[in-house]
Amino acid sequence: MKISGSADAFVARPDPKIRAVLIYGPDSGLVRERLNALTRAVAGSTDDPFRVTELPCTTLRDDPARLGDEVAAFSFSGGRRVVRVRDADDSVGDVLGAYLESGTGDALVLVAADELPPRSKLRQAFEAADDAAALACYADSAQTIEGLVRDAIKKAGMQIAPDALAWLADHVGGDRELTRRELEKLVLYVCAPGATISEEDVLACIGDSAALNLDDLIYAVGDGDQATIQRVYGRLMAEGTSPISVLTSVARHFMRLHETRGRLADGKSMDQAAAALRPPVFYKYKGRFYAQAKKWTEALLARALDVVTEAELAAKSTDMPAEAIIERAFLQLAQVGRGAGRKS
Repeated sequence: MKISGSADAFVARPDPKIRAVLIYGPDSGLVRERLNALTRAVAGSTDDPFRVTELPCTTLRDDPARLGDEVAAFSFSGGRRVVRVRDADDSVGDVLGAYLESGTGDALVLVAADELPPRSKLRQAFEAADDAAALACYADSAQTIEGLVRDAIKKAGMQIAPDALAWLADHVGGDRELTRRELEKLVLYVCAPGATISEEDVLACIGDSAALNLDDLIYAVGDGDQATIQRVYGRLMAEGTSPISVLTSVARHFMRLHETRGRLADGKSMDQAAAALRPPVFYKYKGRFYAQAKKWTEALLARALDVVTEAELAAKSTDMPAEAIIERAFLQLAQVGRGAGRKS
């Protein structure tokens, strides 16, 4: 079965009738977080040698019988055991599908995987089984990020200014684990119980590390700079950044340009139009943002958002690699951007 809106509640208290859970998606940090949370919910910790077993995907592929042996084993310390299969893919889809059909074993099998297309054997097997669950882990939305930020700041005994919260919601995300690390760094940087974290604190602490590479790509798309797009996008992918989260950030940028164009059409000056944006334009990129807002017409911006929407749909619904689909979309947008520059 699919678990969607109730994912956090399920992870905190999994249904004991569930025999296996597939945790997959482009947000590898969220995949790890949910894998570990489910392990702790059932076995008490992630490193109990009597109750937690790691079964590499390669081992399962070479020796399918190992899965049956592990789920049938008893725990010397008592309690339900957890068998974890990491880096899974469709090469073990038949093995895991057969296990689900067998109805045997008391252990909870946790399977972690990267993004899987709808026709994936793994997804289909787990989504179809009544005693299995499939948890998709996509990049956090701005609303989810705001919740993570508020929780982290509240636990530290501090508050956060609205503009600082808005900046974080727009610039972090894509990997839940990295987001939490950035928030931990921010709390340690301010380190003043009762204080209100300002946007200046956020920019001084994590501004460059959270946004610089991504912003380089975003503005290169708007400028029509294909060489920079390929260089920075390749670096982001090598670092494990989710291509969907990068696409979402580019979409936000074009929506902000569209919002600015609307205010210009209403008679506002460029400074007035940009000042109304939340979060505000990062000062290092203000000149480039202004230039792009002038050259990208509303018609071209509408076309750009169509390209983004089509790329997201293709990345999530076809068997083609999302990384390649989204890079192609960025290069297509860059061509539109160069055309906008010639017409301006």
